[in-house]
Amino acid sequence: MTKLKVAVVGATGAVGKILLAVLAERRFPLTEIVFFASPRSLGKPVAFAGKTYACQVLAPGCFDGVDIAFFDASDAVSKQWVPAAQAAGTWVVDNSATFRYETSVPLMVPELNAESLALALNSGSKIITGPNCSTVQMVMALKPIQTQWGLKRVVVSTYQSTSGAGAAAMQELQDQTAEFVGVTRTKSPQASPKTSGEPTVFPHPIAFNCIPHIGGFSAETGTPYDGYSSEERKMILETRKILNLPNLAITATAVRVPTLACHGESINIETLKPFNLPEIRAALIAQSGVTLVDDPLQKQYPLGREGAGKDAVYVGRLRRDSSVENGLNLWVVSDNLRKGAALNAVQIGELLVQRFFT
Repeated sequence: MTKLKVAVVGATGAVGKILLAVLAERRFPLTEIVFFASPRSLGKPVAFAGKTYACQVLAPGCFDGVDIAFFDASDAVSKQWVPAAQAAGTWVVDNSATFRYETSVPLMVPELNAESLALALNSGSKIITGPNCSTVQMVMALKPIQTQWGLKRVVVSTYQSTSGAGAAAMQELQDQTAEFVGVTRTKSPQASPKTSGEPTVFPHPIAFNCIPHIGGFSAETGTPYDGYSSEERKMILETRKILNLPNLAITATAVRVPTLACHGESINIETLKPFNLPEIRAALIAQSGVTLVDDPLQKQYPLGREGAGKDAVYVGRLRRDSSVENGLNLWVVSDNLRKGAALNAVQIGELLVQRFFT
């Protein structure tokens, strides 16, 4: 297998660090690697595969000779620098939302729609995008059900960890929790959960709290107000594109919860065809990347504490929804930094290696 020059943009961020670990774990075939981040990370040491490298900043010509670039940065960074990488002849795997909805750009979960690479080939684009982390784990559970029984309607409510908002968000949860626990140990159990410091990452305190607000609302995104956050809108649009169901009836509610790792999702599905639960279980077990954990009587169901650091998407709590015809409920948990972002990107990179560099 040909070995390559690889670039990682956003190497010092929460996802970037996991991406480096996944590249090393999976022995990605590279002979040279370069790391980029914001100017404040210039010269910062980056450890990879037993060696230490100096982090660089993006500059004209920085993608010359790079075969594959992984972008785990902001939408603004991707908007400015992904075209520059493509112009240099570099294949780009971009985890931002910047290019996800362009018809010529694949939105890929390799286990489900690797054939969408044809979009890039036919258009001459060299950009492949990864979905939002909450979308990835949902479609991993939906796809095998869609294939056999079809999808009429999907309703999803998310329970998203603070790691989805980055390292600073995780620290904010830890700091607020420590402060609150210190207060309640010296005061009555009815003591207020308020902390003395104002939240900086989230719009409200996250410790011992749930916030039904992820992403921007219409006033922040410039779209007409419809009550949906950008995170919810992403899940709707991305699911339709990945599953090739442009008219799928789907709605989402995204909630941030006070956990450090792994997103949970409650998914309610109406299928087009009747099903029985043993067949649903068999279809999920057969889906690559999915692990079924479904024995509630033995207290066996997907948990974030057990899914953290793992590659699988865990599915459980399967049960009929008898309030509608062909109704089904699922509980889905996955490490949002791994399969939801870093692992999915590396899997896309592996697909590019197989297709173009062997």
